Amino acid sequence: MYDQCMETINQKFHDVLRENGFRVTSTRETIWNTLVDHGGHISADDLFSMLYDKEPGIGRMTVYRTLDLLSKIGLIRPIYQGTGAAHYILFEDGHHHHLICTNCHCVIEFDNCVLAELEAVISSQFNFEIEGHLLEVYGRCASCQSVE
Repeated sequence: MYDQCMETINQKFHDVLRENGFRVTSTRETIWNTLVDHGGHISADDLFSMLYDKEPGIGRMTVYRTLDLLSKIGLIRPIYQGTGAAHYILFEDGHHHHLICTNCHCVIEFDNCVLAELEAVISSQFNFEIEGHLLEVYGRCASCQSVE
């Protein structure tokens, strides 16, 4: 199952790059695979450190440029959760959801998206073609609630 899922994700990576007029290079592929293997939620500097251990020939600016390119073509998105540095998330389904604890700052991802109806209303009301969304809901996690 994992191999089939990875194959689908990698095929989308190849397809989206080519559809947007970019070449699939071994460096881009290495950066993408490291990002996917990590599951996203990684800063550019952390990604560079992981890559440097495997491929010391990949420079820091190459990582930044590749992350910028992958963001522009919609495969990943930068998010800013009060840390200053962007963390990059995979954006393969056009949406991504987080619960963020305002006390301990843990981030819980969830997949069950119920925003299709809201997207339709917003799209109609503002004559806006929606391509995706990132939802962040703030509150206190179960651990922080139980401490009080």
